[in-house]
Amino acid sequence: MRLLSKWIHPATPQTYSRVYERKAARAIVLDGSQILLLYTKRYNDYSFPGGGIDPDEEVMEGLKRELTEETGARNINVISEYGYIDEYRPHYKPEYDVIHMLSYFYICEIDRELGDAQMEDYETSNGMSAVWVDLQQAIAHNRQVMNAKEASMGLSIERETYVLELVAKELLDQAG
Repeated sequence: MRLLSKWIHPATPQTYSRVYERKAARAIVLDGSQILLLYTKRYNDYSFPGGGIDPDEEVMEGLKRELTEETGARNINVISEYGYIDEYRPHYKPEYDVIHMLSYFYICEIDRELGDAQMEDYETSNGMSAVWVDLQQAIAHNRQVMNAKEASMGLSIERETYVLELVAKELLDQAG
């Protein structure tokens, strides 16, 4: 799988020894210029559906599980690998200095109509919901949040917006 980018968040300590390793699988689901994303009210941002892969879980299993849980997606078909982001950022738990996150992105097809999502409690309390949104509108929204440096802004918005912009350039421009 191709490396899309390597990110080191500016607040990441220069030296560290306690690293939390996390792998995540994320879905790119397009329908014309519409993309299936998660809107999170707490952070006021759009992000790709997907999340952490359990230690004993295959990547594809984790991708399909997360996509189903977060969006209610049905008839998931993984079309191809897209790429991954290699990211280091501060960890919120005191027992770790940093989190090393590998986010694997896959192009998927699903039924347009979504079923019932099975969000985790923290996702529900953060106001997360699955939405079909125009890809360019999602990019513009996230860019506005980043430019305003909103106090609620999460650490993942830069990664997510970077990949959204790549998808717009590489996948939408090819189709159009």
